[in-house]
Amino acid sequence: MSDETQPSPTAQQAAEIRQGVLRLAWRMRARRAGNALSSTKLAILGHLHAAGPSTPGEISAAGDHQPQALTRALADLAHDDLLTRTRDDRDRRQALLTITAAGRDALRADMAERDAWLAGALTDLTATEREVLRLAARLMERLAAQPGGAAR
Repeated sequence: MSDETQPSPTAQQAAEIRQGVLRLAWRMRARRAGNALSSTKLAILGHLHAAGPSTPGEISAAGDHQPQALTRALADLAHDDLLTRTRDDRDRRQALLTITAAGRDALRADMAERDAWLAGALTDLTATEREVLRLAARLMERLAAQPGGAAR
């Protein structure tokens, strides 16, 4: 008799969802051009596009990153004119980051590339299956918005 206990149904569901999400993310990353921006840089540009001008601390908190981990990516994005840095009027010690037109174009191009691959893959599914995935995407957005930290 084994001492191992069976995972709970919720743990089994979580593992299956994790596996599917990671496999799909891997496939989408594999379809990107070799010179594409890193995931961190895309996350920064995506945040600035959605939330507007932000401080490095706000970007860090939104993505559960350590601010120091973003330093190089922010410098590279500024160097490539994909974002601008200005002094925050509320706190002159803080930099306020804003996506540039070139940054929006780079973000759109990357999203379009991945969306094109995904749209092609979706054609093999039924309308009902596509709707289930669309609803699942909304639920995953809700899950992703939950605060980080230790598992519950």
